[in-house]
Amino acid sequence: MTSAVISVDYEQPVSGAACDTRHAWARVPAEPSPDEREALKSRIRRLLRERNAVMVSHYYVHPDLQDLAEETGGIVSDSLEMARFGRDHPARTLVVSGVRFMGETAKILSPEKRVLMPDPDATCSLDLGCPAEAFSAFCDQHPDRTVVVYANTSAAVKARADWLVTSSCALDVVGALHAQGRKILWAPDRHLGDYIRRETGADMLSWDGACIVHDEFKALELELLIEAHPGAKVLVHPESPAPVIALADAVGSTSGILAAAQRMDAREFIVATDTGLLHKLRTLNPGKTFIEAPTAGNGATCKSCAHCPWMAMNGLAGLARVLETGEGEVHVDAALGLRARVPIDRMLAFTAGLKKGLPAGSLVTGIGAA
Repeated sequence: MTSAVISVDYEQPVSGAACDTRHAWARVPAEPSPDEREALKSRIRRLLRERNAVMVSHYYVHPDLQDLAEETGGIVSDSLEMARFGRDHPARTLVVSGVRFMGETAKILSPEKRVLMPDPDATCSLDLGCPAEAFSAFCDQHPDRTVVVYANTSAAVKARADWLVTSSCALDVVGALHAQGRKILWAPDRHLGDYIRRETGADMLSWDGACIVHDEFKALELELLIEAHPGAKVLVHPESPAPVIALADAVGSTSGILAAAQRMDAREFIVATDTGLLHKLRTLNPGKTFIEAPTAGNGATCKSCAHCPWMAMNGLAGLARVLETGEGEVHVDAALGLRARVPIDRMLAFTAGLKKGLPAGSLVTGIGAA
């Protein structure tokens, strides 16, 4: 199966300094024919059984990989839930359909298991835009701040952090730290960091990174789309620019957007996140209509092209290949993995404590810079 190469140009997160990621690329697998698709799925089901393996897929990958994960006893979810599911599942091999930091996180939480990815070169602009050496130097310049990093980072960046967060728990964690008078060093997504700062009032110093998908949503075009669909509710991921977030009826992570769509009684929704999530939204809400939020203006060839080029690298053929050959295995240095696991475990303990009704302040006491 051949792959096309697509190029994505985006603004360098830190001008002339930390990284050089102005030109991104991705290999997009060719779409299989209907017969090829069924043959690949059958082959993968067999290989999963033979290899004692389970699939964990992100909401942004191809619908085939989402459906196949759930059909075979795996999961479709966000990055940390994928890793947690893989840790707790008895399978000896985890097949992670997503991007590299997700495979690394799965390996960190399950170091004894084999972790495979359909294409281990699939990465993330937030990860690329926050290289560990430059980030560590940034942290060293601000030793008085508690370091809070987003899940979309490398194992090495996680290892430098006091806390790891996802977009579903970031407000709770930062809010609790702020209530104790902590100053925050945040990385890497500036839009998510700004949103958290506005919502919590925390003193936050942010790394200057952005997701190449969410950064492209346009408020002016979104306003025009809202006018054309006056009954629609707007669902926005907090990695989006502030003017886009300001137009939202609900702001949330991937799981938060899914919950809002099920909870709200509107029949139409405009969705500002990766279009990969629309498959699950439509599956869970068959009587509702979901419209992609605009990423460009009238002169563009594509009004909404909100799909991560690296998520698109995941395909059935690659999945079958790595299960057969063992290629695409994810490795994390053992010592680095132990350090990176500390902020992950803190986050997992924090969210578990909240579910038990424990006060947030008690769950962050004594952790991170004073």
